Amino acid sequence: MAVVSLKGIGLKMKRWYVAQVYAGYEDHVKKDLDKRIAERGDDLVSQVLVPSAKMKSFFSAAHQEQEDERLFPGYVLVEMEGIPEAISLVTNVPKVLRFLGGKNPIPLARKEVDRVLSQVKGEVAVAASSAQEFSQGSEVDIKEGPFAGFVGIIEEIDEENEKLTVMVSIFGRLTPVELTFDQVNK
Repeated sequence: MAVVSLKGIGLKMKRWYVAQVYAGYEDHVKKDLDKRIAERGDDLVSQVLVPSAKMKSFFSAAHQEQEDERLFPGYVLVEMEGIPEAISLVTNVPKVLRFLGGKNPIPLARKEVDRVLSQVKGEVAVAASSAQEFSQGSEVDIKEGPFAGFVGIIEEIDEENEKLTVMVSIFGRLTPVELTFDQVNK
């Protein structure tokens, strides 16, 4: 049996990363980044995605036009190699603030990518939120407790106990934090 070494082959592994951008400039950043990728002619960055989905309102008529709504305002998903050259390419685009994870971006888990892509394709219904409802994957502002001022993404919802598990970036790592409903704003 022969042992094959992958060292030195230059195996390229692309993963999805989250870039924080100025809110309202997601499409502008995508257009600019797509242009830069085309000019370079390499394949460091495969895709740039501004996640949006048709929101369904439970109180509107069935024939009413549904609008595309951003799933993560202020964020753009980028499929790329996690190497410094690709990171620099993205962060040098105007209106890009940083990657989640800081200088060493953290790739999204495959489960998260699949969930977002299925929402974008319309395979998973996304309901428009009301003031009292929380939905998995939505962003919340933490208003009370030791993490006040942080922004997180809802990972789990425990309606019976009125608790949320929220993923918060602490020291560049996404960390689950358990909070009550009244400790967060949508």
